Amino acid sequence: MTIRVLLADDQAMVRGGLRLILEDQPDISVVAEAADGAEAVELARRLRPDVCLVDIRMPRLDGIDVTRALAGPGVADPLRVVVVTTFDLDEYVYGALRGGAVGFLLKDAGPALLVEAVRAAHAGDALVSPSVTVRLLRHLTADLTADLKADLTAGAAPDRPLSGREVEVVRAIARGRTNQEIAAELFISLSTVKSHVSAVQAKLKVRNRVEIAAWAWEHRLIGPM
Repeated sequence: MTIRVLLADDQAMVRGGLRLILEDQPDISVVAEAADGAEAVELARRLRPDVCLVDIRMPRLDGIDVTRALAGPGVADPLRVVVVTTFDLDEYVYGALRGGAVGFLLKDAGPALLVEAVRAAHAGDALVSPSVTVRLLRHLTADLTADLKADLTAGAAPDRPLSGREVEVVRAIARGRTNQEIAAELFISLSTVKSHVSAVQAKLKVRNRVEIAAWAWEHRLIGPM
């Protein structure tokens, strides 16, 4: 099955480079390019791509607004959005995460990580590569404002406590492990991992793996790495 991707970036050269990398893969096809956020929303709603790769800074609508429009709370049939970001835009990254983004990609990421991000999003995972998301989440949770901390802490006390196994899964997600890696590390099946992830999302009232990881980092379930 071919993964259909929409690229949204205001720089034509960046879009061209991303297209070359992605379309070099036999299972990925770029179905549209958008030069600004409003165009990205219109094209995404019309074409329904499998993954939207969205720059954080664009004219008309930025990446946060695009993410909210395509994947945010209240969207009936949300799309999968991966936000392109840099470390000096942490507050925007947090806004995109709360808006429903399923992954983050650094602008200087190599081709392999770009492809990994697209495939992870298509598979229903977030990109939680140790080289990107773990460092980003560590930096993010260290610098959150009081208001943002209060927002994250709102999920601090689940209605039902996490089981010991669920805590292990949460820690693995926050360390950047994929479902397959978690299954291997914990000696459980892939379907069992997916069940634990779904249960954790319900208990913490979060929408995706990225929010699980953010919750784990904020509440110090992960030590120094």
